[in-house]
Amino acid sequence: MKFEAAIECGEPRSYAARLEGAELDWRPAVMELVADVQRGARPGDIARRFHNTLVEWIVGVAMESGMERVVLSGGVFQNSYLVERTVERLGKERHRVYTHQRVPPNDGGIALGQAVIGGG
Repeated sequence: MKFEAAIECGEPRSYAARLEGAELDWRPAVMELVADVQRGARPGDIARRFHNTLVEWIVGVAMESGMERVVLSGGVFQNSYLVERTVERLGKERHRVYTHQRVPPNDGGIALGQAVIGGG
């Protein structure tokens, strides 16, 4: 939450995102992030670039899958910057994106599912 809150407006750059099949290689992104820290880049710029890197990886996985429909779920999607940018980028790539509307994407959704199963 602090990392999301640190994001500053700026260009939509990301760190190097290497996707090899279904595997994500974090090393180039981490090396670039560390270099940014060492040269004194603003934390808000680093936070934005890191989040944009996650977005590009999500889009890359969606593109690799060849599926038109993409569902974004899980606690990480409580991060509004991540959700908004991911939905925007996936839309540009012509994916149909589904997000939570009535149930939270975190443990609240799990609890609801358990209640439904337990009551049925």
